[in-house]
Amino acid sequence: MTIKMEDIARLANVSRSAVSLALNGKEGVSEETRNRIFKVIDEYNYQPLRKRHQGTHHKLATVNFLAVRSSGLVNKNFRTLPFFDSLISALSENVSAFGGNLQIQTINSEDLKYMPKDSNSNKLSGTIVLGTDLTEAQVQMILDKYNNVVFIDTYFPNVTANFVTMDNYQGAYAAGEYIISKGYKNIGYVASNKLISNFNYRRKGFDDALRKHHLEVTNNHLYTSEPTELNPEGLDIHKILQQDTPDAIFCEDDYIAIRLLKSCLQNKIDIPNDLAIMGFDDIYETQLLSPELSTIHVNTQQIATQALAHLQGQVGNTDWSPQKTLIATSVVPRASL
Repeated sequence: MTIKMEDIARLANVSRSAVSLALNGKEGVSEETRNRIFKVIDEYNYQPLRKRHQGTHHKLATVNFLAVRSSGLVNKNFRTLPFFDSLISALSENVSAFGGNLQIQTINSEDLKYMPKDSNSNKLSGTIVLGTDLTEAQVQMILDKYNNVVFIDTYFPNVTANFVTMDNYQGAYAAGEYIISKGYKNIGYVASNKLISNFNYRRKGFDDALRKHHLEVTNNHLYTSEPTELNPEGLDIHKILQQDTPDAIFCEDDYIAIRLLKSCLQNKIDIPNDLAIMGFDDIYETQLLSPELSTIHVNTQQIATQALAHLQGQVGNTDWSPQKTLIATSVVPRASL
């Protein structure tokens, strides 16, 4: 008869957690309880799961970080982006903590179809893919090449794979609610001129927050901008100010918001009295402005931790089922709104 931990708990008349503590030699159970548990274990010849699968339960040793470059956010200058810098820092710290090795690779998106099957895709290695600009088809290409893989900074609900990203919908929804709570009703929106899955969810979340309050972003208050450009040159601030200027503007990322704020300051526009501005991502530069930028905070450390947990799950558990993890974001109130 093969029994499980819950069977031992029932037969010994203890909780499942007490069985777990006893099996792992932890404190928290009395000697009497411990003896009762091991009496059941001996009687039914129970073997813990980690022993039954000793040949397949491994510890993650090598982590390959794969950045797929494109004409979008993850372009040739992606290494200078604050998100990438903080992400690599968090991954390095976590991988070093368990004695692993972090490798960084890049590939152009158009070369994905020529990518050979990864020779290091074994039970001790895993790949974290920076998938910001990836399409569903490209995600599938990578899945066909790698055995243990997690995609971060992107999410496709209909694809069976491991994803870890910030909750873009929830973050933008929270931004909309916050802007409205500050009394603004005439609201504008600056979208990225690059089609990116993350930004699609942000737009949906923001629109739903406004719709809840019977508000909307009208067509003449919808603008576009480069998503990673900080230089205010080239942003047509006069188009925004032509007529019926919005009282507040939400930008799909902090780069756009910083660019807009700098352009406003150059044109003697008082922030937030003439125009309030809010971004998304909470990059370091948002605190170097005057006024500092209101934004949505993304927990990059937790994204890294969860991505590694997903990899370890694949390496150490032959029954691992793919997971989609969304990390909640939070509003960071500052002086720009």
